[in-house]
Amino acid sequence: MSAQRKDAVDAIIDQWAAVRPDLDTRAMEVFGRIFRLSRAMGDRMEKAYAPHGISRGEFDVLATLRRAGEPHTLSPRQLSATLMLTTGGMTGRLDKLERAALLRRSPDPHDRRALQVTLTEKGLTVVDEAVSAGLATETEALSALNEEQADQLADLLRVLLDGTQGAER
Repeated sequence: MSAQRKDAVDAIIDQWAAVRPDLDTRAMEVFGRIFRLSRAMGDRMEKAYAPHGISRGEFDVLATLRRAGEPHTLSPRQLSATLMLTTGGMTGRLDKLERAALLRRSPDPHDRRALQVTLTEKGLTVVDEAVSAGLATETEALSALNEEQADQLADLLRVLLDGTQGAER
C-alpha cells in the first residue's frame, strides 16, 4: 500500500488477509475502488442534473442526440444500441423526455415503419446546461489529482477497459 491514508477498501483487504492470507487481493483493491468511485460519482451526477429536471439516464439520451450533431436526430434503435438499453427501457425514457418537451418522435421520412427521435430547442438548452454542470462536478472530483496523475489514470483505465472488453469479444 502507498503512503496514503487507509480507506474502506483497505479495511476489507486487511480482513481478507487475516482470514485468507493465501489470497492475492490486488484485483479487489482496484475494482473495489472503481465500484465505490462509480457509485459516489453517480450520486453526484444525479445531483448535478436534478436542477435541470433530468436524471442521469435521461441525460444520456439527450447527450447522445446532442453528440449526433445537426439535426440531433437518431432512431430509437440507434439510441438503444448506443446506450445499451432494451427497447422497453428506451421507450420509457423517451416517453418521459417527450412529455417534458425535450425531444420529439416523428415518422422516419425514409421508412414509414420507423420513427426518428429529435432533440427540441428546449432539449438542446437543457442538455447544454446539464453537460456543463456535470463536467464541473467531475472536474471538482478530479481535482484530487494533478494533471499528470489524471492523464496517467485515464490511460491506465483505458488499458484496463480494453483488456476487459477484449475478454468479452
